[in-house]
Amino acid sequence: MRPPASAGLFHVALKVLDLKACEHFYVDVLGYTVEWRPDSENLYLSCGPDNLALHQVDSIDGSGALDHMGILLKRAEDVDLWHQFLLQKDVKIDKPPRTHRDGARSFYCLDPEGNCIQMIYHPPVVEK
Repeated sequence: MRPPASAGLFHVALKVLDLKACEHFYVDVLGYTVEWRPDSENLYLSCGPDNLALHQVDSIDGSGALDHMGILLKRAEDVDLWHQFLLQKDVKIDKPPRTHRDGARSFYCLDPEGNCIQMIYHPPVVEK
């Protein structure tokens, strides 16, 4: 049995070397707005229905700048339903379900190529 359908792609998260320069580019040049700045190394931006997460790192290795893709779920309980479903399908779980500081709930899994996917319920977006 499949869990409830997702609401589609929620965000892309990028690894960046210079968070300040990237913030300037996405906010001042492209017109994104800051949704949340949890600390000095992470920044969450929005532009209409699109969301972009920037995570400062010391170096970007051969795996590239993509940190993960976020797929939006409609309810908090869907996170656990998807987690169980993907376990049954032998999908590799990178990080188990947890509730975040901002009330979001998510877990991380890997696709067959090793790309990281976050299955996430994010109240400010879903409850609009």
